[in-house]
Amino acid sequence: MFTDFATLEKNSFKGDAVLKYIRTPKPKRERSHIPFRLNLLFFFVFVLLAALVAQLAYLQIMNGERFKADVDSTGSAVVTGSVPRGQIYDSQGRELVANQANSAIVYTKGLGVTAKQMRKTADTLAKYITVPVENLSKGDMADYYLADEAVTKAVLAKLPLSMQKSTDTSAQYKAARAYAEKHLPAYSDHEQEAIMIFKKLNGASQLTTVYVKDADVTEAEVASVGENLTKMPGINLGTNWSRTYPNGTSMSGIIGTVSTEKAGLPEESVNAYLANGYARNDRVGTSYLEKAYENILKGAKSRTQVEIGNSNNIVNQIVDFKGAQGDNLNLTIDSAYQAKVQETVTNVFNQALANGHASLSDGAYAVAINPKTGALLAIAGRQHNVKTGQVTDDALGPINRTFVMGSIAKPAMVLGALQDGVITTTNNTQADTAIYLRGTPVKKSDYPLGTFASLTAVQALERSSNMYMMWLAIKEGGGENTYVPGQSLRLNENIFTKMRGYFNQFGLGVKTGIDLPGEVLGVPGAEHNEYGQLAVGSALDMSYGNYDPYTLIQEAQYAATVANNGYRMKPYVVQSISKTLSDGSAGPVVQTTTPTVLSKIKNSQDQIDLVKLGMWQVIHGTSGWSTGRALSTLNPGVAGKTGTAESFARVDPDDSTSTQVETITQSFIGFAPAKDPQVAIAVVVPNLSKMTDYAKDIAKQMFQDYYTINDIQPEAGYNADAYNIN
Repeated sequence: MFTDFATLEKNSFKGDAVLKYIRTPKPKRERSHIPFRLNLLFFFVFVLLAALVAQLAYLQIMNGERFKADVDSTGSAVVTGSVPRGQIYDSQGRELVANQANSAIVYTKGLGVTAKQMRKTADTLAKYITVPVENLSKGDMADYYLADEAVTKAVLAKLPLSMQKSTDTSAQYKAARAYAEKHLPAYSDHEQEAIMIFKKLNGASQLTTVYVKDADVTEAEVASVGENLTKMPGINLGTNWSRTYPNGTSMSGIIGTVSTEKAGLPEESVNAYLANGYARNDRVGTSYLEKAYENILKGAKSRTQVEIGNSNNIVNQIVDFKGAQGDNLNLTIDSAYQAKVQETVTNVFNQALANGHASLSDGAYAVAINPKTGALLAIAGRQHNVKTGQVTDDALGPINRTFVMGSIAKPAMVLGALQDGVITTTNNTQADTAIYLRGTPVKKSDYPLGTFASLTAVQALERSSNMYMMWLAIKEGGGENTYVPGQSLRLNENIFTKMRGYFNQFGLGVKTGIDLPGEVLGVPGAEHNEYGQLAVGSALDMSYGNYDPYTLIQEAQYAATVANNGYRMKPYVVQSISKTLSDGSAGPVVQTTTPTVLSKIKNSQDQIDLVKLGMWQVIHGTSGWSTGRALSTLNPGVAGKTGTAESFARVDPDDSTSTQVETITQSFIGFAPAKDPQVAIAVVVPNLSKMTDYAKDIAKQMFQDYYTINDIQPEAGYNADAYNIN
C-alpha cells in the first residue's frame, strides 16, 4: 500500500526525516593504504632512474669512442741515466784518469709499485745474482718482513687497539716496524741477500734508476738475469763505470776523488746539487780537480721517455738521448816532472827525519810554475803528523797552508823601497849597523856584528842582511832622523799598510786565484801591541820576512813575477778542455786557458834588473856569506833567494799548554835559466831543529830534473862570474 505525501504530512513527520527515510545511501569509496610520502619517494626514484638511463645513453652512444680512447691511453715521464765522467790528461797527453766500464744490474722503479711487488722481484733476482751483505739493519729486515701482507696484518693485530684503529698510516707503520724488529725470524744468508736487494729497490724513488749490483758482475749473472727479465718488473741489464789511474796515483792529491753511487751526493751540499738536476745517488767530485771542474767532467745524462700504462706499469721505453760523456781536462802539469818533484820532496824530508832534524816539522812542500804564463808545472808536499810520526802526501799543502818563511821576502822589500824612493838604482848603499830598541834584544843579521861596514842592495840580497832591510823599513816609516839607539823608535802609523801594499803587488798576502779549491789567505800579524801602540819591532821583523805568513803558491807567484820582469800571472792547472768522440778517440779542444796578467808591479826595468842581479849573486856570489852557493853548479845558472825564519813548535800540537820549542823554517825561491826564465820555484821546510840545507837540496834537484826532462842543454863556455842575466 502506498501512502501519499498529504497523509504523511498529517502524521506530523518532519520533512528532513522523511527525506532521509526515503533516499537510498551512496556506497563509500575505499581509502588508499599507501602514504603520500611513499608515493613521493617512488616518484623521485623514477626521476633519478630516468636521468641515469639518459646519462648512460650519453656516455655510450654520444661519447663512447672518446672515453674508450682515454681508458686505453698511457702517461709518460722522462728517466735520466748517468754517463761516464770526462778523463784527465797531463801536459804531454798521458792519461791520468780514465773510466772502466763494468756490467751492472739496474732497477727502474715504476709508479705505484708496492712493497709486496718489490719483495717478489728481490726474491726472484736473488736466485740469479749474489750481492754482498753490508750494513743490513734490523729496520731493513723489518721492511722486508712487513712487505708480506699477511705478516703485516698479523703484526697490526698485536698492536694496541688504539693504534689498530688509527688513521695515521705513517705512525701505524712505524709502530708495526718497531714490533717487527723485535720479532724477526732467523734469516739465512741467501735470504739476507734478498733483503739487501729489496733494500736497494725500496730506496729508489719513482721513475729513477738505481744500481742493484755494479761491481764484480759475472758473465753467468748477466746471462741468467737477461733470460729472466720478464719475471722481474723494473730490472734490467746496464753498464756502470769506475775511475782508473793508468799512470799510477802519484797525482791523486791534485786530481781528487769521486763519490760512490752508494754515498751519492755530499750531505753538506745536497740541496744545491738537487737544485741543479742531480739525483741523490749521483756520483760527484768530492775534492780538488774532480770537485772544482764538476760541471765540465760530469757530462750530460741520458734521457729515456717512459710510457706508463693505466695500471701505473711501464709499458714502453724509448731512448731520446743516449747521453754524452763529460769533457776532458788537459793539465799544465807534466806527470813525469811531477813524479820527480814529489820523489825529491819525499826523499829529502825522510832524510831530515832520519837525521833527527824534523821531529817537530810539519813536513816539506814545493811548487814549480811557468813564469811567463802562470801554468803550474808541479806541486808536491809531505805532511808530518808530529804526534803520531805518520807522513802522508799533501800535494795541496802549498795552497792551503801558510808559513812565516823568512828572508825570501827581501827582494820584494828592496823593490818596494825602490818604489818608495828611499833608495835608487844608483844610490843604495847603507851602513850595515844593528838596531837597538828600548826593552828589546838587539835586532841584527845572522852574521856577527861588524862583519860589513856597509852594503849595497845587491850585496844585501847576496848576504841576506836583516839590518839592511830594517833600515829600509825605518826610512819608509819616516824614522831615520829620529832614531836613537836604546830609545823607543817612532814610525808612521801607515808603515804596515805601506810595506804590505808593496808585497801585495807580487802576490804576497793576497790570493793567487789558482783554479783549485781550498786556497787560503794567511792571517797578517797585528799592527799594534796590547797597549794599542804601533808594533814597531814587528814592522822591522816584517821587513826581512819574519812576521806575516804566506802560502807557498803565493811565494811561487812572487818568484815568477820577478822572473818575468814584473807581471803577476794568475796560476792555473787546466790548460784546456776537450771532447771525446763516440769511438773513444780524442776530440776537439773546446776551451783553452789564456794566460792572465793580474797586475804589473810599479818598478822600472832598471830596478827589477838590480834585484835580479842580487838574486844571481845569492847563488854565485864569491863572498863567504853568499847564502845559495849550493846551487852554483847548475848550468845554465839560476837566480834565487834563500830564507830562514825563527819559528816555534809545540811538543804536543794538540795541547796548547805543552812546551814550545824554538825551531827554524827554511825556504827558497828562484828561477831558471836566469837569463831566460822558464821555471820559477818555491820550497819550504818548516820547524827544523837546526840550520840545514834541506830547502836548497830540494830546489837544486827540482831545477836539475826540469833541465833533464825538458832537454835544456848546458851552455858552452859558461862562466858564472862573468854571466850577465839581463
